[in-house]
Amino acid sequence: MPHKKYYTSIENIAGFDVCPGIHTLIGATPMGYAVNFTIHSSKATSCSLVLFRNTETEPAAIIPIPPDYRIGNTWSIMVFDLDIHEYEYCYRCDGPYDPKKGLLFNKDQNILDPYAKAVTGQRVWGVKTGSDYHGRIVVDQFHWGKFMVPDIPFTDLVIYEMHVRGFTQHKSSKVKHPGTFAGIIEKIPYLKDLGVNAVELMPIFEFDEMAEVRDVDGWQLLNYWGYNTTSFFAPNTSYTSQIEHNHEGDELKTLIRTLKENGIQVFLDVVFNHTSEGNEDGPTFSFKALDNSVWYMLTPDGKYFNFSGCGNTFNCNHPIVQQFIIDCLRYWVVEYRVDGFRFDLASILDRNEDGAPMENAPLLKELAFDPILSKVKLIAEAWDAGGLYQVGSFPSWSRWAEWNGRYRDELRCFLKGDSGQAWCAVQRILGSQDLYDPATRGLNATVNFLTCHDGFPMWDIYSYNQKHNERNGWRNTDGSDCNNSWNCGFEGETKDPHVNGLRIRLVKNAFVTLLCSRGAAMFLAGDEFCNTQFGNNNAYCQDNEISWLDWSRLPKFREVHDFVRDLIKFRKHHPVMRHDTEECSFGFPSTSVHIGGIPWNACIQEDTRCIGIMYAGKDDKDCDDVIYLCINAYWENVPVTLPALPDGWHWSIEFYTNLPHISGQDCNDLIHREGNRIYPAGRSAVIAVAKQHK
Repeated sequence: MPHKKYYTSIENIAGFDVCPGIHTLIGATPMGYAVNFTIHSSKATSCSLVLFRNTETEPAAIIPIPPDYRIGNTWSIMVFDLDIHEYEYCYRCDGPYDPKKGLLFNKDQNILDPYAKAVTGQRVWGVKTGSDYHGRIVVDQFHWGKFMVPDIPFTDLVIYEMHVRGFTQHKSSKVKHPGTFAGIIEKIPYLKDLGVNAVELMPIFEFDEMAEVRDVDGWQLLNYWGYNTTSFFAPNTSYTSQIEHNHEGDELKTLIRTLKENGIQVFLDVVFNHTSEGNEDGPTFSFKALDNSVWYMLTPDGKYFNFSGCGNTFNCNHPIVQQFIIDCLRYWVVEYRVDGFRFDLASILDRNEDGAPMENAPLLKELAFDPILSKVKLIAEAWDAGGLYQVGSFPSWSRWAEWNGRYRDELRCFLKGDSGQAWCAVQRILGSQDLYDPATRGLNATVNFLTCHDGFPMWDIYSYNQKHNERNGWRNTDGSDCNNSWNCGFEGETKDPHVNGLRIRLVKNAFVTLLCSRGAAMFLAGDEFCNTQFGNNNAYCQDNEISWLDWSRLPKFREVHDFVRDLIKFRKHHPVMRHDTEECSFGFPSTSVHIGGIPWNACIQEDTRCIGIMYAGKDDKDCDDVIYLCINAYWENVPVTLPALPDGWHWSIEFYTNLPHISGQDCNDLIHREGNRIYPAGRSAVIAVAKQHK
């Protein structure tokens, strides 16, 4: 940027040399000798830039933006010689005040810039430092270097969902920087060895964990999960191990770069369905004060629609909000090199400004075709708290995938032995093509999962019949009552070896099912070593050992961990499990169903609990590759006849969940077998591979 001496329109306001800014450059942008500030509001009558010295609560300067610096609904001002290391900023806007019309202007209200790249007052986790939020001007000097971005097809994904703080906060993690981005970096060798190729970070946009902080029986409860965004362009500063003054985001960028260097993509869980301003009883600090009737869905009397269940609903298909969301996602892709996004309660993004579902929501279509976002994964949680459930019908344009909630619900039922679930189980394992048209969406639509942050972790699915959320302070009324879980005969933790043995087998059955299903696979961090939430299925407020990963369980459940690690490796080595390949020489179809232990039998009965699925094709070396998956959800052993193979071939048992897992162990002599007939134990799973005789 040229020196200010070349500008002829400079004037001095409140002690600062200023001139009209660049109106198309939204937010606060350092430009050498000056900082460009731009903001827009459709109903404001005036706007002032407010500057604060670091950590101070009283303004150092209030700069009214002259009327002639306004073009349309946009104010833009360039401030010269501003020391960005010394100052923070916000805005004040005047305008009409009429709550019944959704107008909440207050000329004395400090307004956090929606485009702020960093937010003050949030640095220390669990400490509330003030009532106002200020923006900080960020300088991007991060060097990404040259490295190959991992290009991972959707069907090859094994996604590991984690909470940044909870992943390493427990003392058993033994990292130098617990609860931070740096703590995750220390655990990358673990993730690489496990074999996951994508991490999905629960919300890392700036949020206020102290919102609605409360004490229950001596326990401080916070908004731990972070689904209450304060600022969409700013990373959560309390997740960094060191202060990053004016360089916010560097530690997160280092984490992303290091993960990618190790072949692991990074997805962000984003919350565009609501904000932390809440309803009419909530705080006002940004969107409400700037343009309340634009940013939120309002009822005719100025109240807040609540399709999010969190007080307000973002007005996603208003053109201003739509552009904001696109700008935000582009920023995270360009500046942070993010590989994908999971959209919380994404059905809200499909609602009109009056809350009604739309045929083809413009926001979803824009995101699907945006050139900057063209290579990132777009994953919808295809429902909302207002009852709009779109699993299998979320608008896609062959770009949007979905968290497959039906996969979770139906396979949980099947795996614990419920009747009438076998047909659904087969459909889900084979990629849910009854939900997703193979011709248009194929296997790129379904993210298969049995666990996520919301609900029981894997161990708890087989340890609890009911939720145990008493410590949340709502008398156990919060959280879902439908967990499709089974405690194996004892509620909660036990030392009974028979109960624990059954639970371990069921956990391994679940992982076999998940990792042998077509579509992307996802599981919750810690599931691989049987982490527990002690029966809490809604741990959103628990910043303690209920939510933190207890790494001391890793040596205790090392066998399960190694089983999962080897299963992920097996999945990677056999592409026929993930998608159709060239036809194998046996003449077998690419997928086939074998019900009740009878080869080629596709007849499913109400009481069917034993299913077989065979994948056939070529591997990456153009060799025949045939995999047989048997899941026996019945409580007794079932005779299973494996399909006949050509001369010179035999079935080799590679995984059998009824055995303690030892890497590289030959299972063939450890399962009851008579030629091509095997007898899987009750509640067990088997993976067999066709091999040539030596």
